[in-house]
This record gives sequence, C-alpha cells and structure tokens, in this order.
Amino acid sequence: MTQVFRNFIAGDFVTPAKAAPNLNPSNTGEVVGEYAQGSADDLKAAVAAAKEAFPAWSRSNPQLRYDVLMKASNEVMARKEELGALLSREEGKTLPEGIGEVARAGQILSFFAAEVLRLNGELVTSVRPGVGIEITREAVGVVGIITPWNFPIAIPAWKIAPALAYGNTVVIKPADLVPGSAWALVDILNRAGLPRGVLNIVMGRGSVVGQAMLEHPDVAAISFTGSVSTGRRVASACVASTPMKKVQLEMGGKNPLVVLDDADLTTAVECAANGAFFSTGQRCTASSRLIVTEGIHDRFVDALTERMKGLVVDDAMKAGTHIGPVVDESQLGQDEKYIAIGREEGAKLHWGGERLNRDNPGFYLQPALFTEVKNSMRIAQEEIFGPVAAVVRAKNYDEALAIANDTEFGLSSGICTTSLKYASHFKRNAEAGMVMVNLPTAGVDYHVPFGGRKGSSYGPREQGAYAREFYTTVKTAYTLA
Repeated sequence: MTQVFRNFIAGDFVTPAKAAPNLNPSNTGEVVGEYAQGSADDLKAAVAAAKEAFPAWSRSNPQLRYDVLMKASNEVMARKEELGALLSREEGKTLPEGIGEVARAGQILSFFAAEVLRLNGELVTSVRPGVGIEITREAVGVVGIITPWNFPIAIPAWKIAPALAYGNTVVIKPADLVPGSAWALVDILNRAGLPRGVLNIVMGRGSVVGQAMLEHPDVAAISFTGSVSTGRRVASACVASTPMKKVQLEMGGKNPLVVLDDADLTTAVECAANGAFFSTGQRCTASSRLIVTEGIHDRFVDALTERMKGLVVDDAMKAGTHIGPVVDESQLGQDEKYIAIGREEGAKLHWGGERLNRDNPGFYLQPALFTEVKNSMRIAQEEIFGPVAAVVRAKNYDEALAIANDTEFGLSSGICTTSLKYASHFKRNAEAGMVMVNLPTAGVDYHVPFGGRKGSSYGPREQGAYAREFYTTVKTAYTLA
C-alpha cells in the first residue's frame, strides 16, 4: 500500500481529507507516494501555529538555532544518496544531479547555521549630545514560502534556512507536482529540535493553499519562486493585503550565452550543452539563447550538434543517463508547442526535438537546437523551460551584447572569450543579476547572492548573507544617556 504523507502543522501530522499521487516522470507507472492535498483551513491552522510560536523562537538563544540547523545539515548530508534518489524519482533529474542538489541543501543549512552566530548590529554616534543610537535587525514574523518544482529541495532549503536562522517562523507550500523532497526536509528540520509550530508544511493546490496564504493577515512576508505571471499576482496580493506583506520574487529567465570568435571552442560547447540541456533545461538560469559571432558560428553549431548526439536521454535513475525526462505531460506539451512555434516563425530546427520512447513510459524529449533564429522570435524571447536552445547569429561583440540585453529578463548572462577586454566589458554591461565568464549560465554557489534584474526578480536577493535583507527588518533605537 502506498504511503500517505500528511501535512505537518503545529508539531503534529494532520490526516488529510484527500491525497494525490506523486508520479515518477521516468516511469509513469510508479507512484512515489501519496501526498496530502491541504485546504484553506489547514493553511489557517498552520499560520496560527507559526504566529503562536514566533515570540519565543524570535528571541531564542542563537545556540539553539545553530544546533537545529547544523543537526539538520548533518542528516541531509548523511542521507544524500537516499534523498537524491527520491528527488530524481519525483522530478526527473539524473541521479548524480539529484544527489548534488541534496548536498547543496545540506551546505545551505550549514551556512545559515553559521549565520546565526554572525548576527550583529551597529552603534552610531548621534548628532545630538548625550544620545546613543543602536541599529539592530529583527525577525519579520510569520513567513510564507511558495516553492517551484524544478529544485525540490535546494530552493526550499535556501528559503527556510535563512528564515529560521534570523528568528522567523515558517509555513511552506511546496510545488504540488513534487512535494516529496520538501516534505523530507521539513521532517528532518523538525526532528532536529524545532519547537512546535516554528516550521509547518501544507501541501496542495496553489489556487487553494497558496491563495489562502496570500490572503492571511498574519503572514508578514512571502517568498515566492515561480512563473512571471504568478509572481505578479503574488506581488499584487501582498501590496493589497492589510497589513501589507513584504514580498520576494524569483521568476523567469531567458539567459544568453555569448560565444565570441576568440572563444575556446571546447569550452564554449561544454558551457552551452551544460547550460541549455542538463537538468532537462528546466532551470531558470538555463542558456536558452546562444548568441554566436560570425567567425565561429558554423564551427560552434557543428561541434555542439555532435555533443548533443552523444547525450543519453533516459530514466533518471539509470547509470550513464545525461538528461532525464521532462517533469510531466503538461511541461512536455509546452516544450513541443514552442518547437512548433519556432518552425512556424522561420527558424531552422537544426537537430533534435523529437519525443522519445524508452523501456518505461515517461516524458522523454530529445534536446532541440534551433539555428537561423532572430532575437525577436518567440523562441528567443519567451521562457520555454525545457531542453530547447536557439542560436542567434551576431556580427561582432557589440551586436552580441545588444542582443544579449534585448530581453525582458535579466537573471543570468554568460560569455565565452579569451579576451580580458571583452570579458571585463561584458561583466560591467550585461543587464543581469549574475554574469558568467567561460562558465555555464546555470550553476551558482550557495554562499553568495542569487537573483536578477528586470522581469526575473523583485525584492531583496536570496542566498548568502544578503538573505538577511528580506528575512529581517531594521530597527533604529535612540537612548538619552
């Protein structure tokens, strides 16, 4: 009998009225587990528990918070193969990618454990004689967290860990499509010693649980990662609520990788293949636009095509698989829709783009490469979120930079070049929150800020010490001596 994973509210597991199957996209005949479908009342109960727990947790001894986060980190790292397998089974990342993501979650937890002990303030001299000024940071309150399906444990970790480290209480709603990894993380953290109500998980539909979270007056802040359209609705709801909620949004990307004539061809091809196709292209930092200058264009396309032909698309759990399945039928349909749109717009489907059959029924798609793409085409402007890359030809560096910046998004941007001059100029002038030189646009460290510009991000950065900007509020206190 398939196990039913229940919501965790106020320190107890709550038996759901209904549950939904979590399917393996590598083998749709396998049910990973049955996960609760929460209600608006479940969300309200979780918020009430978090509100009740907040005063004590926000003023708790830093050693307690450190110990909880470190204990959780140690368990995550000790179980990374097991948890990586769970992640790969529910989301479709290859097993090495799944294990790597779990390890990253463990590293995030340990980083923010140390952040607890780095909390500090300022003493400032007043312009008025005899007056002292203290500037401190305090927790904001109950934080609502809404996470996406493409990084089922890393993104929950990089939101939950700083929230707890800085003294907030949390209600998380993970992606309905892949709730298993987030559930496991919450279970680990609670068993690590969190008081009742500090961390709650309510799984279910965004239209039900997510909406109730946005409308609840006792939720002080919302951290959301997902689509641009949903992000806009989240922001509007947070501003319209009484009292207004603090909001942090991470949304889409249409990330360029510029390849100049002087680039090392092998490096450029590896950057493009990794950034565009690994993790099935289901990364907001994926290199979906490959902007290549005239002198290297044809050699680059030929070499990348050969690299693509060697990529193995198969069951995420199989040894030797480079690319797992698309996460579900809906996303596979979206990928195929954009492949058809590219052809209709006049781009050339140079290689790939076919639905594949494997030993087990699953959502397998051959990575696709388009050439002769104009940057105005939809496949070069709209986020596809699949293993589909568009090659845009540029005359020179200046035109390549202009094309790279010609997008409503601004998350990650990359360049392959051996020129210090062009690398330095690109780092300064790329309109993105993160810039990569001779590296894939996807793949970032856990201890530095993550986020973008324009339509990609809104609000303070995530990750690293910069996370405190969202998860704390600044207080200035004056004292007459």
